[in-house]
Formats: sequence, C-alpha cells, structure tokens
Amino acid sequence: MAVWIIDDDKAIRWVLEKALTRSGIAYQSFSSADDALNALDKAAPQVMICDIRMPGTDGLKFLSRVKISHPQLPVIIMTAHADLDSAVSAFQGGAFEYLPKPFDIDQAVELIERALAETGPATPTSIVPEALPALLGQAPAMQDVFRAIGRLSQSTVTVLITGESGTGKERVAEALHQHSTRSTRPFIALNTAAIPKDLLESELFGHEKGAFTGAQAMRRGRFEEAEGGTLFLDEIGDMPTELQTRLLRVLSDSHFYRVGGHTPIKANVRVIAATHQHLEDHVKQGLFREDLYHRLNVIRLRLPPLRERSEDIPLLARHFLQKSAASLGVDAKRLSPAAMKCIRDYPFPGNVRQLENLCQWITVMAPGQTVEISDLPPEIKTPQLEDEPSAASHIVSQTVPLAPTPPHSPRTSDDWVQGLYDEIQQRLEAGESGIADDLTQRFEACCIRASLAYTAGRKMEAAQLLGWGRNTLTRKIQELGMATFNDGNLKHG
Repeated sequence: MAVWIIDDDKAIRWVLEKALTRSGIAYQSFSSADDALNALDKAAPQVMICDIRMPGTDGLKFLSRVKISHPQLPVIIMTAHADLDSAVSAFQGGAFEYLPKPFDIDQAVELIERALAETGPATPTSIVPEALPALLGQAPAMQDVFRAIGRLSQSTVTVLITGESGTGKERVAEALHQHSTRSTRPFIALNTAAIPKDLLESELFGHEKGAFTGAQAMRRGRFEEAEGGTLFLDEIGDMPTELQTRLLRVLSDSHFYRVGGHTPIKANVRVIAATHQHLEDHVKQGLFREDLYHRLNVIRLRLPPLRERSEDIPLLARHFLQKSAASLGVDAKRLSPAAMKCIRDYPFPGNVRQLENLCQWITVMAPGQTVEISDLPPEIKTPQLEDEPSAASHIVSQTVPLAPTPPHSPRTSDDWVQGLYDEIQQRLEAGESGIADDLTQRFEACCIRASLAYTAGRKMEAAQLLGWGRNTLTRKIQELGMATFNDGNLKHG
C-alpha cells in the first residue's frame, strides 16, 4: 500500500481514508502502532502518517523503530497535543513533518503527496533534553516556530529572532540552545539595551587588569562565559556602532580581545540575537551595519504577537495560572467561560508577558476559585483601544486595580491610581528602595480596615469579601502590627 494510516481514533482514520480515496491514493489503516509494526515485517508503504498518543507503543517509539529498519521511509507525525516537546521529539526522531490536530484535510493530503515524492534520507535521531522552557501554542504561527526549532536542533547556525516585546524571544533562544548539540554547555543571555554604553564592551569581551579606572582585576566577558555554548544577545538593534564592528569581527574570524588586552582569544560560541526593531530600517538609516545584519540574519524566526494567536490564550492562561499557583502554594484559579472570552478578546499590547502578569494578578487578587468577569482588572474588562493610556499608567492600573468607588466618594478609581503613580514617581526620584513592599503593606492594611469597618468587625465575613481565609486575615493583621478591632477602626499598635 502507498500510505499507511496509524491512529487509534476511528474518526481520524475515516476522514483520511475518504480524502485519500478522492485523491486516488492507495492506503491501509491500523488502529495501533503494534499492528503496523507487525505488518512492516512483511511489507513497507511509501509513506506513514501516525498519531503520537496511542495505547501500546506510542507514535514516537514507533517512529524510532521504523527509522531503524527503514531510515528513508517518510513518517508524518500527528498530534492533538501541539507542544514544543512533541514537535522537537518528532523532528529529532526523523519525522518528515509534524501535523497538529485539528488539521485541514486538503493540507494533510497535500503533505502526504509531497512525502510520496520524497526520496531523501531522514534526519538522524538524538535524545531530547528533559528540561523545556514554557513554549506553548497551537496557532499555525507557533507551530512554524516549533518546526524551526526542531529542524535547527542539529545545527549551530546563527539565528535572528524578531518580534514585539513580550512575545518570548528569550524563551525561544533557550529552546534552541536546549535542543542543540551545545545543550550541555552554558547558555548566557545579555540584554544589550540594559547595559550602559561605556560598560557594554567590557561586559561582552571582558577586560584586563588596569585596562581602565576601576579595573582592579582581570574579568572574563560573556563570550568567555558562553564558551562552547550559546550567547543570546537581546535587543541587538540598540548596540552602539563601534561595538557592532567588534561583534562582526568575532563572528567573522572567531577571535576577540579583552579590553586592554593584546592576546587573541578564540571564541567557540553560537550567537543568537533578538530584536523588536526593524533592523532593515536601521541599516538604511546608517544605525546598524549592513554586513553585521547579514551575519546575524542567517536564519530568521518571527514570533507572532499574542493578538495574532488568540486561539492560544486559553492554553497559555491555564498554564500561567497553574504556574503562579504553584509558586504561591495555593490551588490554581479557574476562569469561567465568560471571563476566558473576555481575556481572549483583549488585544494584549504587552503580549505573552502581559498575560503571565495578568494570571499572577488573578491568582493573588481574584476572590474565590472560579474567576468571573467582575473579578478581572478594569483595563481587561473595558480595554481602551482607541485612546490607550501611557505604558506607565497601564502598569499601575494592572498592578493595583480598584473596585468601583462608592457613590458617596467624590474620587474615582482613576484618581486613586494616578495618585499612587505620582507617589511612586516621587519616591523613585528621591532614590528610595523597597517601595513595592511598603505600598503592598499599606494597601493590605487599607483593605483590612475597610472590610472590617463594613462588616462591623466580623472577621469571617471580612475575610470572605477580601477573598482570603479567616486565618489569612488574622495572620496579616499580626504581620502588619495592627491592633484589634475597636469602634469600627483598626489602628496600628
């Protein structure tokens, strides 16, 4: 038979069978990998299309056994669990292609036809590292990223990752490193925009003792720290022009000098760069060297903004809620269907990072285990699409959202947030530290005083209104040094 279909799901087998019949492609179906392996002892197809998760031998073990006996046989791996682990495992196991469910049947047939014409050898297999970064996504754009990571797993070629801030560029760089032949060596990350211009050269290449004022000892730079491994240079578009020249030289001849040094040092480092900027425009404006751009832009991976992959938001939200709950030692919150739809409809200008921050806020601030729309921060419930507030005020409103202001109060929640923002700015300018802890304590104390005043001192009721347990309320009263309730007021002791 030309094509073997291996899937324990009868409906999937039926759909593929009908599609192949219409296309005039012969097929044979198996409900388990073990049945297909037994049949493989007697005859072999031209192409196999196999599910990953099945009773008995799973798809990845099946793929491994097929590649031992029939290394040139194209095998297409299907899965309803579209994650980085399965994508990388499939490609490292020698899969011809990775097909996430649900798939378009016409695209599946086109892929099978392309595999039928395939005659080249399969990719050699290797072991998948156990530790994986949290890269999740079923959107086509993310599947393209997973495929690229899988195909690059046996290569050390330079990669340029592009995408808006918060899309997860460093996570992708980590995945590229973990699934490469350099995975046992260091992964060193450096945000070039976060280092002052005068210090960046020393940070990258190190310096010799006495190279400049304050250089009291020799210091190794990031290139030496990453020896044999991967150096991730984030926000490469902000690198000063003179350092671009030095970086180009390292990429060209694999040697560099420490600041103040005269002995060349060999660099065995894979460079992965990332930027949210359009480097092509920087090149045209003379802000970025064209030859360095071409050195970095060997393989380009574009990470889509979250608004282009909104179908991934439920999956990511559940992951981040579980992650934040585990870090706090509490049960994970659940989003109601209405709340999930509200979150999915939000544009998320801060991308995946903003979604993760939102899930942390929900874990700490939302009352009850099931989160409704009313429990979400104000900017999520009523996003201002046409007249966005400044980035700073957006952060404040997400961090400390307020309940609707009581009718008798002349101030609005926006007034409160602006006042908080102004105070933070003033304290930052005054050089204060520990601001967040102080404000958090004041905020919690205010919540406790208001809720106990509202409930006439009934702690159980006040705790429920705040979304806490009674023991939590009692513990916080003690930690904050607040006296017992008296005449509708709590005062610090």
